[in-house]
Amino acid sequence: MLEDRKKALRERLKDPDEGVRQAAASALDALESALDLAEILELIKRGNRGQRVKALLALERINSIEVFPPLLAALSFPDEDIRSTAVQVLGRKKNPKVMGNLVQCLGDSHPAVRVHAAEALGYFSDPRLVPHLTALLDDGDMELVKAAIHSLGAIGCKSAEAPLIARLKHESAAVRREAARALGRLEL
Repeated sequence: MLEDRKKALRERLKDPDEGVRQAAASALDALESALDLAEILELIKRGNRGQRVKALLALERINSIEVFPPLLAALSFPDEDIRSTAVQVLGRKKNPKVMGNLVQCLGDSHPAVRVHAAEALGYFSDPRLVPHLTALLDDGDMELVKAAIHSLGAIGCKSAEAPLIARLKHESAAVRREAARALGRLEL
């Protein structure tokens, strides 16, 4: 059955329409990534740092529930690049079952992981995330503050209005800019 799908997609690589060719190539890429899942999981377990990061990124293209256990396990790796990559992929997967794990990453010991967790939460349109993100708005890490503001705008919940308005007077122009953008995205 998978061979039939692959064969049909390969035939569309010669389609006269460029959009069809691109769609077929993308579908083939995703399908071949899924077929290599065992190899990808092995790299996550035993590969070097770079191989692990690439393997975690490859999981983003695979549409299977089997990708979540290794992604969640990567959140507890000692290497911050591994944790950070896992956070990013989990956010882009948008599975509501991992929101709690991503909220926990807001307290990670490494600043990049916290920033990526704040960004990842913006992929979820869940108003329950607003208190977690607004709690970050007074942090000394401006990248974290900007990521939290951006995600509040992406979530669009009106309850973020007052904290965002307050950030329009922030000492950092970058924070003020992000707050202004976010306010424009909130529900009316």
